[in-house]
Amino acid sequence: MTTVDGLRTRVQREIDAGILPACQIAAAKDGELIFFETFGDATNDNRFVIFSSTKAFTASAIWLLWSEGKIDISARVADLVPSFGANGKDTITVEQALFHIAGFPTAFLNPFDWDDHAKRHEIFASWPLEWEPGSKYSYHALSSSWVQAEIVEVLSGMDFRDFIRERIAQPLGLKRFQLGTALDEQDDVMDLVCTGEAVTQQELREAWGWDDVPTSWLSQELLLFLNDPNVRTVGIPAGGGISTAADIAMFYQGLIAGEIWDPSVVRRASETTITMPDDLGVPTTRCLGIQAKGETDFGWWYGFGKDNSPRAFGHDGAGGQIAWVNPETGLSFCYLTNGLDRNILREKRRTLGIGSRAATLEA
Repeated sequence: MTTVDGLRTRVQREIDAGILPACQIAAAKDGELIFFETFGDATNDNRFVIFSSTKAFTASAIWLLWSEGKIDISARVADLVPSFGANGKDTITVEQALFHIAGFPTAFLNPFDWDDHAKRHEIFASWPLEWEPGSKYSYHALSSSWVQAEIVEVLSGMDFRDFIRERIAQPLGLKRFQLGTALDEQDDVMDLVCTGEAVTQQELREAWGWDDVPTSWLSQELLLFLNDPNVRTVGIPAGGGISTAADIAMFYQGLIAGEIWDPSVVRRASETTITMPDDLGVPTTRCLGIQAKGETDFGWWYGFGKDNSPRAFGHDGAGGQIAWVNPETGLSFCYLTNGLDRNILREKRRTLGIGSRAATLEA
């Protein structure tokens, strides 16, 4: 077992070494926050960009509609969003989109086009089908979540950001999480900073047998676009969330509490899994819209640590963000940082170290 002090020591390491400017951790259990601490050049009053950890909030909106009997995940996306069905995408199901096996992983929508209803449907129609739906797994980094957001709007009659705020964040008492942050509400958000030197080919080859970082990975510099205050106002459903670690830990407590979502839906959504290799060959276990630790030896890659339960579920984020809950112990955990470490080996080792300690935390 790991003590809180042991976890603190591991989290502090990159702060003391000057590798990361700031980070924040929180854990919760039995509906209560156990601890919430911030390290480096920030305080508990600061919030962080959470990148793809946002996907759990967007997926949970689909789960809520499912809980209310408003969606059948086996339905075709095109039956809900007719424009999406063009270019051979008419057979894709909601379930395939949630699993990231739908076949349109690189489709792009400019965030500033979202609020133009006609434009975004024109873009949905223009997206090509890249491979046969269901035939393989490839992380839909941005595309699937835009479709999920559209489905939420179609079925709820609400802006997806309002739906997540009014139907999820507010009932759970999440006061600091936002998806779509107004310009005058961003003073507490930590700007993203690229740090360290890029990993060398020799380091990659010795550690993983790679000759280079895959071109499919976004560069750390590119991720700095979320420093743009106007981008933050959009609320990109795949990665634009702004939050404290405490609110994310408490969000996962809400998911397993059985008060907002039908507990049977949460179980089905988190335990209905597929395990397939990703584009790098890493065995990846996906639930409906999120990740699970699963039975493979690679759950640590996504922040679950070595010894977490296979049933643990959540979603990591670019830059090393960690967010999950273990439904067997009831423990939820979140780690956030504004440091974008150019050394991917060091980032993954940090993810392993922090995730493993959190998974065995005495709480």
